[in-house]
Amino acid sequence: MMNDEFYMRKALQLARRGLGKVSPNPMVGAVIVRDERIIGQGFHRRFGGPHAEVEAIGNAREDITGSTMYVTLEPCCHYKKKTPPCLDLLLQYDLKRVVIGTLDPNPQVNGKSVEVLKQRGIDVNYGVLAEECEKLNEAFFKWIRTGLPFVTLKLAQTLDGKIAAAGGDARWISSTSSLKLTHRLRSINDAVLIGIGTVVIDNPKLTVRNIRGRSPQRIVVDSTLKMPLTADILNEQNTAPTIIAATSAADADKITSLRAKDIEVLMIEKDDEGRAALNDLLKKLGQRNISSVLAEGGSAIATSLIKQNLIDKFIFIIAPKMMGTGVDSIGDLGIGRASEAIRLCIIKMYHSGDDLVIEAKRGK
Repeated sequence: MMNDEFYMRKALQLARRGLGKVSPNPMVGAVIVRDERIIGQGFHRRFGGPHAEVEAIGNAREDITGSTMYVTLEPCCHYKKKTPPCLDLLLQYDLKRVVIGTLDPNPQVNGKSVEVLKQRGIDVNYGVLAEECEKLNEAFFKWIRTGLPFVTLKLAQTLDGKIAAAGGDARWISSTSSLKLTHRLRSINDAVLIGIGTVVIDNPKLTVRNIRGRSPQRIVVDSTLKMPLTADILNEQNTAPTIIAATSAADADKITSLRAKDIEVLMIEKDDEGRAALNDLLKKLGQRNISSVLAEGGSAIATSLIKQNLIDKFIFIIAPKMMGTGVDSIGDLGIGRASEAIRLCIIKMYHSGDDLVIEAKRGK
């Protein structure tokens, strides 16, 4: 006899197919089972489209009366969104059980759907593979709970910790496979973040080109607006809008010139050192329904994010090369003793071509 975890894993597999397509909504998968047979399944395919429960019911091969629905996230019950609440649909059918991976952290839902289902006499079991279900939507959970996007810092560096040669050239440090990995990371995040120094030195596009997928919004931290008006990042605004984060120190004429090119200049606060306050920027991005940010900037952005403890996940792409003199991937963190070094907890390690990729979170 198959158990609840077996079918929940099936639902998780389906949910992952929505990666990079449904944000700021969560990825959700649903499976309908009767007599140990899967009779319907579905997942949330795109933002604004039918939710997983609707897809599963619509795809059912037979009447679902008396069946069990497995869903990775508590069915929604609120109306402030593009689609009607899934709970209303579920209540139209005589389901025997509903098994839920994790409760929805949204205060408008959080446990409310579970209670309604129970009141209707439906057997409800929640918390099945809860840790895996929450991890699947870690960006959504953080954004809902804090209003801030989930921040991933990606650093492509040599074995001796350099991201560029002394002259600033960073091309071809990592492998072709790692370049594709970078583009995949862009495609599954709502926005990609860099500093103006990266624009001036590398003139990147920051779009998704090496794989199939959407391009993220592009965010440039540029306190005083040094942005060249001919920069590539100012192009392709229809598919990858650019937002330039500036402060009150920005040149007014430059703001006018950029806005004339339909480039948004977002004014943010200054930090104690007179630079753009990254915490204020992240807060404002969260208010715009940006739930995940990939930081690809150089040493300055990386160092600031680390010092302010604003990073949720680190991805180090380490090429088996040595540069010697060059640009350090991370600058001064104000650490005076080895015992004060920031501890990281490794999540996983794998190869990308010749490179070693390490995913980690900040340790406690």
